[in-house]
Amino acid sequence: MKLFGTDGVRGEAGKKISALNTMRLAMATGIYFRKFAKTDKIIVGKDTRRSGYMIENALVSGLTAVGFDVIQIGPMPTPAVAFLTENMRCDAGIMISASHNPYHDNGIKFFDSDGNKLNRSEEIAIEEIYENEALIEASQMTGGDIGKSKRIDDVIGRYIVHIKNSFPKSLTLAGIRIVVDCANGAGYIVAPTILNELGADVVVLGDKPNGFNINEGCGAMHPEYAAKAVREYRADIGLALDGDADRLVLIDERGRRVDGDKLMAVLALHLKEEGALKGDGMAATVMSNQGLDEYLRKHGLKLYRSDVGDKNVVSLMQEKGLNFGGEQSGHIIFSDYAKTGDGISSALQALAHLVKTGKKASEVFSPYDAYPQKLVNILISEKRDFDAIEGLDDLKSEVEAAGMRQLFRYSGTENKLRILLEGKDEVVLDQMMEKCVSFFRRELV
Repeated sequence: MKLFGTDGVRGEAGKKISALNTMRLAMATGIYFRKFAKTDKIIVGKDTRRSGYMIENALVSGLTAVGFDVIQIGPMPTPAVAFLTENMRCDAGIMISASHNPYHDNGIKFFDSDGNKLNRSEEIAIEEIYENEALIEASQMTGGDIGKSKRIDDVIGRYIVHIKNSFPKSLTLAGIRIVVDCANGAGYIVAPTILNELGADVVVLGDKPNGFNINEGCGAMHPEYAAKAVREYRADIGLALDGDADRLVLIDERGRRVDGDKLMAVLALHLKEEGALKGDGMAATVMSNQGLDEYLRKHGLKLYRSDVGDKNVVSLMQEKGLNFGGEQSGHIIFSDYAKTGDGISSALQALAHLVKTGKKASEVFSPYDAYPQKLVNILISEKRDFDAIEGLDDLKSEVEAAGMRQLFRYSGTENKLRILLEGKDEVVLDQMMEKCVSFFRRELV
């Protein structure tokens, strides 16, 4: 049974992510990490979904059943859990979140003792244990070997100090008005606190979670909400986070969304100018625009591409000796400060650059013209092997002959096919997209 998708285990709460499945997954995870255990502690954080209570208690039951002590830290950004796992010397960390998905979904993300997301071989090992009834039965503890749990509410301060230290001490946000939309999610306390402590005039949105309104009409999935507030309050910049605060969408002073690739281009060059960019390049995914590649080359930098998923970006960064990378969607990784995408940390780096330039956000964060790009998602009935789809190679050749870049891939969490086309001529791009959509609807729907 394949449990893991592109970023942990995700699905509808009460169905795929049920109490029973979660407890069994927790036991399998505990059994796996037992062979690496040094402290017998696992930390568990969550976002603000109502189902988080059910899932958290199921995780505690499963982990304590196989002998681990559990530290529950409540609502906390995903990157905070990654940081605290290492900082508090835990054997593993677990984050309960479905990120940008609506409230009725939930998910479980895992980190090793160094705060890194698990690789596919580690996920497979956990899946195999999950299916091994005899091993799970034999691994349950009795008596004094059963684990315990405790809730700690003050660890948020550690993360706040850590993130604030990534902002240059010589700079201040005084005099800058910032709209921050927390998506009624895990960053609703941390993000405004940090911005206020750095001196900004902060307008806060999406900071009243009720268990059901996470990502609902707000945050990174709906940046138009923050954009409207930027215009209304005449703010200098807007920041929109997603439900677990690992993603950032930036909005300029005119209320326009900043393209994720353009933001990464500016930040890469900023690091280079500061003498802080390692490896003379950055990592992004196959989704990133060709314009990013050309811009970096013009400034003597190289773009390395990975598969979709911030953990794939991190893996490529480690392989190439890089300290900066990210995804077009807003997961940006400064590995000197965080092991995974961190929306708040990324925002601080963007704000530091903005302060240093003394310019407006619209001037700073639009460094080049992107190639026209079109993305269409299709609901499908099955995820067939691409090699088994007759005529697909001919379609790819036709796209490339028209001077376009193509990417066909399945969603890791839903029954969807994602079609990405990129080229210089928008008219031809639209025509080719119609042809691609028709082809896949015929083959897969």
